Amino acid sequence: MSLQFHWFLPTYGDSRHVVGGGHGLPAGAAGGQRPADLGYLTQIARAAEQVGFVGALTPTGAWCEDAWLTTAFLARETERLKFLVAFRPGVVAPTLAAQMAATYQRHSGGRLLLNVVTGGEAHEQRAYGDFLDKDARYARTGEFLEIVRSLWRGETVDFKGEHLAVEKAKLERVPDPVPPVYFGGSSPAAGDVAAEHCDVYLTWGEPPAQVAEKIAWIRELAARRGRTVRFGIRLHVITRDTSEQAWAEAQRMLDGFDPQTVASVQAGLARSESEGQRRMLALHGGGLDRLEVSPNLWAGIGLVRGGAGTALVGSHAEVAERIREYHALGLDEFVLSGYPHLEEAYWFGEGVLPLLAADGLWSHPFQTGGGSGVGVPFASSAV
Repeated sequence: MSLQFHWFLPTYGDSRHVVGGGHGLPAGAAGGQRPADLGYLTQIARAAEQVGFVGALTPTGAWCEDAWLTTAFLARETERLKFLVAFRPGVVAPTLAAQMAATYQRHSGGRLLLNVVTGGEAHEQRAYGDFLDKDARYARTGEFLEIVRSLWRGETVDFKGEHLAVEKAKLERVPDPVPPVYFGGSSPAAGDVAAEHCDVYLTWGEPPAQVAEKIAWIRELAARRGRTVRFGIRLHVITRDTSEQAWAEAQRMLDGFDPQTVASVQAGLARSESEGQRRMLALHGGGLDRLEVSPNLWAGIGLVRGGAGTALVGSHAEVAERIREYHALGLDEFVLSGYPHLEEAYWFGEGVLPLLAADGLWSHPFQTGGGSGVGVPFASSAV
């Protein structure tokens, strides 16, 4: 199948430098000069749509704007771009979430994708009234998805689990189409939920050998349940006409990191409950001298930002080659971002995507004519 690429909406602000946040960190740990207002987010969404990104991930947490509301506004400002809305099962009742998804699909013309986030750090979860521990949160997520998927099938649901219960729950109108569920997590508990319920398993940007291990792990767990799962990866990108230009940009960002900020962020992330976050930290160990952890894979972003902490850095040809390498492992979807998100969408869309199109690995999802489709206008949506 053709590769699918998604962009990112920085609903906490944007900058020419790395803007921190995530996993319980406050937003703006490295500074942000572009407020996340609808005008600017609309520019990013329209740029992503124009160059050929299928969708755009919108984060969730106390450090950013609400993903459901923000993307509902942006759906009116775009035509075909889908929105990968991140949300936490612990703060939304399953019947309400199923209804919200159905409403979103009707009013957006079927442009909702769901990124289920089991929960951030415990202290942040408690701020939302969620006092379960990590393993219990994953167990609840499994119950949540069982209820929601049953409702989406049009069933009347009676369910009583360890954490959730509903009685005679039913939707008047089911979503059409049913939104695919994206899910990530590196712990054993996360693997079980992913294998049982997700459509697309997402991993953060680890070196290829480690990604291959995760794919094999989830694929085996899913096969035991008679299921198949697609795979995707979450990465930042710094791509330029030449490798020297790209690495110079990475160095410029690195030079802008305040040492005290790096130390503070690393200390905070070291206390994280997340197995995925632990794996991100282990790539560089907080050191500035070993940030290229695999060819063209730079871990500098993770010095000041929680969550996804690696970037593909290099010439357009080099970045395209790394994407081919990941694809050969079994990855079909790439969720990307870059600083600033407006300009970097064009660098990637106009530099890397045509190379993948030439290989037959990608085609513009909205194009109406021949060629790579980058920059090609598309027909108006019926929405």
